[in-house]
Amino acid sequence: MKINTAEFIISNSDVSLCPKEILPEYAFIGRSNVGKSSLINMLTNHKNLAKTSGKPGKTQLINHFKINNNWFLVDLPGYGYARVSKKTKEVFQEFITDYFESRQQLVCAFVLIDIRLEAQKIDLEFITYLGETEVPFCIVFTKADKISKTKIDSHIAAYKKQLLANNWAEMPQYFVTSATEATGRDVILDYIDAVNEEVFKDINKF
Repeated sequence: MKINTAEFIISNSDVSLCPKEILPEYAFIGRSNVGKSSLINMLTNHKNLAKTSGKPGKTQLINHFKINNNWFLVDLPGYGYARVSKKTKEVFQEFITDYFESRQQLVCAFVLIDIRLEAQKIDLEFITYLGETEVPFCIVFTKADKISKTKIDSHIAAYKKQLLANNWAEMPQYFVTSATEATGRDVILDYIDAVNEEVFKDINKF
């Protein structure tokens, strides 16, 4: 897929205010400082589409970007914020949960995981939540340029082992990426393109 246009549409914390258009949505979410904004900018080939920051928890709203005028990329607040109050976390969690459980246009969530780290409990818990609520999702391992191929394979194997131990039948679809080197860009966009083809064959699913 070639990205011809990428346009910011709206930010809000109320799912009822999200765009009404019947277009497929792909939501990006992960822990704080996982490199989500950098990945989104890399995928869309727009340097400043998503705002990057060294401060964890920068994204605090549901952000919709219309891509090629036929699908939405949705930038969601992360889970596991480092420096926000417990009350704020509860508010974030409420509208994130509302989005995942009520947004009919959502066709896939991309769960971002820092490949440099061993399997993290919070990531496994969020993956389990998506599985239990039957939200279609893929895993996106980020920052692959920071460690060796051997460690990448080892950490992915650890996630697979943990998930199989938690009654998953198989490892979910996953991608290995680096925003710095544009690794994984084409395979993710091709995946979205393929899903869109199926969605538009049956647009009445919405």
